[in-house]
Amino acid sequence: MKAKVYVTIKENVLDPQGQAVQGSLHTMGFAEVDKVRIGKYLELQLDTSDRAEAEARVKVMCEKLLANTVVEDFRFELEG
Repeated sequence: MKAKVYVTIKENVLDPQGQAVQGSLHTMGFAEVDKVRIGKYLELQLDTSDRAEAEARVKVMCEKLLANTVVEDFRFELEG
């Protein structure tokens, strides 16, 4: 089973990297870009066919390591 994990900075947290990318895009002539938020995308291959177990395990992985839940949100999708 494959887990696709998306980690993003919480909406109320400043994203200086996103602001830098936005500024660069504006400099390159992409003035229509209003806001950029930077995040992470991870793919995990899980050795289980039990969907409930996979959901529970991926949630714990995100809470303990993959996301800093103080400043980041996460969501994930399971395939297979």
